Amino acid sequence: MGAVAVAVIVSGCGSEPVTQVKDAKADSAAKQQLFKAAQAKAAAAVKANELGQVPVLMYHRIVDKPGTTDDRTPAQFRTELERLAKENYVPVTAAEFVTGKIDIPAGKHPVVLTFDDSSPSQLTLDAMGTPKANTAVAIMREVAAKHSGFRPVATFYITRDMFGKHVREEQAQTLLWLKSNGFDLGNHTRDHYNLRARTHDQVEEQIGSIGKEINELAGVKPVTIALPYGVQPRKKEWAARGKSYHHQGVFLAGYTPAASPFSKSFDALGIPRIRAMDKKGDCAQFCSTAWLDWLKANPDMRYTSDGDPSTVAYPKFKNPFLRASYKPKALAY
Repeated sequence: MGAVAVAVIVSGCGSEPVTQVKDAKADSAAKQQLFKAAQAKAAAAVKANELGQVPVLMYHRIVDKPGTTDDRTPAQFRTELERLAKENYVPVTAAEFVTGKIDIPAGKHPVVLTFDDSSPSQLTLDAMGTPKANTAVAIMREVAAKHSGFRPVATFYITRDMFGKHVREEQAQTLLWLKSNGFDLGNHTRDHYNLRARTHDQVEEQIGSIGKEINELAGVKPVTIALPYGVQPRKKEWAARGKSYHHQGVFLAGYTPAASPFSKSFDALGIPRIRAMDKKGDCAQFCSTAWLDWLKANPDMRYTSDGDPSTVAYPKFKNPFLRASYKPKALAY
């Protein structure tokens, strides 16, 4: 009898904590469900669509007297930035975009501003270390000061021209200024050659040498590359990976908005960009003004943030388009 009594007592003593643990787990699961439902409701309220398309705008020189169709005047550049701010776009860098680190407020849309060829018109510092008036960086900062939440960030694709600086200390000063002010440094090859006609070794030399230079001058290993003329080498993987570099995104030169990095349509080895240009000729359909008009007229096709970088929010019917690697972050409503 004594042994039976002990067994009953031991059994009874152990049952209460087990029940409490089960209750706690059930309570936690219920709270989790409520939290998820609240997240979904908030995402639906702003019509979040983080599988939507993102405009990646491609700029070159910002000059008073354009010499090519790729050039923009300071007034044209300022007007386009003002439009982006008014239409609820928030700039993110190319590195943030390709790695999925898009942290912008709910209801806002990401835009990636990219600048090729490291021209002095993009950034020149005065004697006090301040960007000179009417350079791209100065204009971005002025627009951001007028529009709360409009981040003055962009990605500069560097060649050996180094913003017109030939003295190593001046090159370092310019790159370090960009880095310390939140701008992103990308690879644009050393000599801006068409890589299609180059051997594997030549491609690695063109990409690796300028990547090494950027790292030595500014302590930055470029996360992305923009291909000269938008032309891929014979094997597109060569642009992404080499002996001395590993890019997580390869940008081309034209025509359409880019797929969301969370979408199955996203191709890290061939990300399209949009030429910054008004609606003229081919650009009546394929450049920045035309595409921004199209995204405005088709808001369901545009990336809209839910404001939470830990989730990927979108309408339920878009479930088939989510990249498998992002399923743990999915918030379908």
